Amino acid sequence: MGRHRVVVLALDGVQPFEMAIAARVFGSAQDLAGRPIYEVLTCSVDGGTVRTDADFTIAVDHDAALIRRAETLVVPAPAGVGPLFDSGTLEDEVRDAIALRPRRARVVSICIGAFVVAAAGLLDGRRATTHWQRAADFQRLFPQVQLDPKVLFVDDGDVLTSAGVVAGLDVCLHLVRRDHGSEVANRVARLCILPAWREGGQAQYIERPLPADSSASTAETRAWALTQLKQPLSLGELARHARMSERTFTRRFREEVGTSPARWMLRQRIDRARQLLESTTLPIERVADEAGFGTSASMRQHLRAEVGTSPTSYRQTFGPGSG
Repeated sequence: MGRHRVVVLALDGVQPFEMAIAARVFGSAQDLAGRPIYEVLTCSVDGGTVRTDADFTIAVDHDAALIRRAETLVVPAPAGVGPLFDSGTLEDEVRDAIALRPRRARVVSICIGAFVVAAAGLLDGRRATTHWQRAADFQRLFPQVQLDPKVLFVDDGDVLTSAGVVAGLDVCLHLVRRDHGSEVANRVARLCILPAWREGGQAQYIERPLPADSSASTAETRAWALTQLKQPLSLGELARHARMSERTFTRRFREEVGTSPARWMLRQRIDRARQLLESTTLPIERVADEAGFGTSASMRQHLRAEVGTSPTSYRQTFGPGSG
């Protein structure tokens, strides 16, 4: 079987980092024999050099005809100005280029690349996301799209959209996991120095005025909870430590972290278990106890749900002596 072909469409004013994300993530994926899984190619509309939003241009080797052979088409963030962001309209040559993709090819947008995909009509009636800072503009221009500005990315089957820059890494890594499983995706994450999975959503990055009373933050309680992972902390105990009602604590926690206290605690326990599996030879039962899962069965269930593998397999891949 040949390598899966990923085509990156670099548009005028492209943001260089976003343009390189697909090559970095998909280009790092290998099968168990060390063979590349994906082929990543870059094109422009006419095959000519592409102006970036930085102080340099980029030369590419292909024009839009390459899109006819794409299995995944990636649309990085273009410059955030012009008719696309004023009226939601695409230049004819860009629309025609995107229309060249095969019917079965999936489309991935990175950051405000979602504006391009929406203007091409590929998001009508579908869920999507984009950078929170441009969410209001997006909703105004594309009211037919079900925008969720709080998440890092949306997987709607054959069309995927991501939020800001780093969320582009998240969505590409997600596709590697979807295509080839967690073991391959985790190796890519390690090679690229990325978290294999990030908790929360854009809510934790949206600019908000800080509370006038610094004691209203849940940060101190979160720091305390990390020292108490072995204990079965309840929402009531967390709220009492923060000197808040459970309702207020839950609301403040979600505003600051982007997820619920229970979900956050679970994620910290999983991270602690992974750390111990990677760095120690402690028995699995001891790791489960130290991470606050109580039993190895509980840890196994949660680790498989979140990471896609068992504690034993995880240790074999990432533990002492695995490299």
